[in-house]
Amino acid sequence: MAVFTGIIEEVGRVIHVKKQPAAMELTIQADRVLQGTELGDSIAVNGVCLTVTRMSADTFCADVMPETVKRTNLSQLQTGTPVNLERALAVGDRLGGHFVQGHVDGVGVIQSITPMANAVVFRIQVDPALTDYMIPKGSIAVNGISLTLVDVEANAFTVSIIPHTLHHTQLQQGKPGDQVNIECDMIGKYLAKWVKGKPAAAAPDGLSLDRLKEAGFLG
Repeated sequence: MAVFTGIIEEVGRVIHVKKQPAAMELTIQADRVLQGTELGDSIAVNGVCLTVTRMSADTFCADVMPETVKRTNLSQLQTGTPVNLERALAVGDRLGGHFVQGHVDGVGVIQSITPMANAVVFRIQVDPALTDYMIPKGSIAVNGISLTLVDVEANAFTVSIIPHTLHHTQLQQGKPGDQVNIECDMIGKYLAKWVKGKPAAAAPDGLSLDRLKEAGFLG
């Protein structure tokens, strides 16, 4: 299983999209992420873990299976579209963001982009089922970018992005109405899965989803 950190290494560009009835193949122009990369390695594209199937000096190809097309914003990609790129974490690398699997939970929609002092606040609408795994000041991956949640509502959340992150990621071109890939923090997902549906008496010390939410561990 590949693991990423949510620290984008470069913004690549889609140079070809080969669409099939339910799947697709992407050809992406890149530089840094190709260094040391071999066929079969994993690269996160807008936060989606893809396998390198072909390479040249400045491009790589990756297949996108039907399930990924259905669950992510990769189906919206066109020739010339910028995409966030990150190689899988290597043993001994610094973990600058948080553990990201490249397994997108759903697609959100940017509702607003608001400058605030030296930052820009993005408000993103999501399926209410996703906010169960979010807490204020917790971690979230948006198009593969490791970000800190500011506010969490029933069907939306906000993140505050510093200029460095904005200028070095695809979100610099983001605008209201754009779809973005969302991956919730894996720890929150596993914890919620473990206690979901269990009666309070069946979990240690009466642990339940309601108690986790009251304690601030889940949204």
